[in-house]
Parts: sequence; C-alpha cells; structure tokens
Amino acid sequence: MLQLLCNQVMQLSENDFPAIGLGTWQNTDPEECANSVRTALEIGYRHVDTAHYYGNEESVGRGIHAADVDRDDVVVASKVHAEKFGLDYDGVIEGAKKSCERMDLEYLDVLYVHWPVLEYDTEETLSAFEQLKDDGVIDHIGLSNYSINLLDEALSVLEEPPLTLQMEMHPFCHQDEVLGYAQKHDIRLIAYSPLARGHVFESDVIHEIAEKHGVSEAQVSIAWLLSKDNVSVIPKARGEAHIRDNMRAVDLTLDEADIERIDDIDRRERYVERDDSPWLA
Repeated sequence: MLQLLCNQVMQLSENDFPAIGLGTWQNTDPEECANSVRTALEIGYRHVDTAHYYGNEESVGRGIHAADVDRDDVVVASKVHAEKFGLDYDGVIEGAKKSCERMDLEYLDVLYVHWPVLEYDTEETLSAFEQLKDDGVIDHIGLSNYSINLLDEALSVLEEPPLTLQMEMHPFCHQDEVLGYAQKHDIRLIAYSPLARGHVFESDVIHEIAEKHGVSEAQVSIAWLLSKDNVSVIPKARGEAHIRDNMRAVDLTLDEADIERIDDIDRRERYVERDDSPWLA
C-alpha cells in the first residue's frame, strides 16, 4: 500500500491524488511540527497540507527537507488567506512566493484559495493563480470552502478545472452536492477535518464498526470517506502513533452495511465556519 501511495504521487494529474495526506492545522510548535512532517513522510505519506494562516510553513519546510524522501515525490500544498497577504492579484502572487521562501521550495504542487471571502474576486484572484502556474511557481490550482455558485464562477474563468477542492467532510457533514459537482468535473475532493475535530469518537455507530473490524474510530471515519469516489483525506496528527493509525485506514475496507450505517447517522454538524462563509450567502 505504501508503494501504491508513492506511485500515485509520481503520476500526479488532475484526476489522481494520494489517498491520505498530513494536515498541519494547529501544529504550531516548531520542533513538533517539523518532526511530525518528517515522520509522516518517512512512514509513507506523500502529501503535506499547510497554509499561510497556520503560521507553520517554515516548520513544514524543515520537516520536508529533513525526511529521507525525494522532494519531487511529495505533494506540498499551501493556501493563500484573505486576511494574510490578501486575495487581490498582487497579494496572491506575493503570498505564493512567500510560501516557497518559507518552506525553502522552488515550487508548490498545489496552492489554494483558502476562503473566497472579503476582497476575493473570481477573475482577479484566479488570474493570479493562473499566472503563478504559467511561471512555474505552482503546479496546480486548488480551491477551498467554495459554494456551488462560486465553483461555477471559478470554472467559467479558469482555463481548466482546479486539481483539488478542499471542504470540511466527515460522517456528520457529507457534502453530497459538492462531491457530486467535483466528481462531474474531475476535481479531487480533499476532505479536511475528517474526524469532525474528534467528535466522531462520540458516535456509537462509528464505535461499533471500529470494534467489529478491530480498528480505531479514526480509521473507520477515514475509510468511510475513502470509500467515496474521488475523495482524499488530510487528517491532522502530531505524534507518530496517531500518524500511523490514520494511515492504516487506507487498508481498511468497510462493507456495504458499514457504509450504509454511517451514511444514515442522524447528525449533521459543521465545525469550521465563518460569519461570511459562502454557503451562508
């Protein structure tokens, strides 16, 4: 399975992406963050996700360089935030270059619009992303936290669909409409907060399925997401045990009854929200 993940990265395209990556939100202790990234990569992860807003790009870069893994085999993703460098043309360009500088990388595999809010303008913002791609600063464009309407606008101005779309997604937040949209347009949906910020451990259904398979609740939640077509996950983890446990989910196959039980959980909650979230407009 580890070799499969490596092969997925080396053949990265708009329709192919590692099944699991390391999320680094709230991983702000410099040494802990760098060590977790290095550990994940040496265990077999080939996707690391960070953002301007996380304040840990330098530590993520240190972890990437410390790992005994070829940089070209790692998908490195970051995000431009409206409240950091801004989402106007110049802000996006500056933000991308600062990310590369902080991580000591020549390029980013994916750069995201973190939230399409505040001064976000579809044409201006995304034209900067396309310029970065033309200039070789980024390989692929990613979108994050978009509504269907904003996705339609983005696809109308981009020369080709983005590689990836990040959304909160877990057993309490299914994102069926957005997932269907991503599948239709060959966009990889990257599920963040796949453990619902730890709330999946409160579910009796998840617990019972975990006991049935002799695995952790985290593995069940991740495996449920990976059972969906065109979905990858980026659970955050710091310690080696947690990092390894999450990765074991790629080897867990839930049966149809398991998947149906999780699909039918009568609980719908988001844990990542802004007052100006696009889906609230």
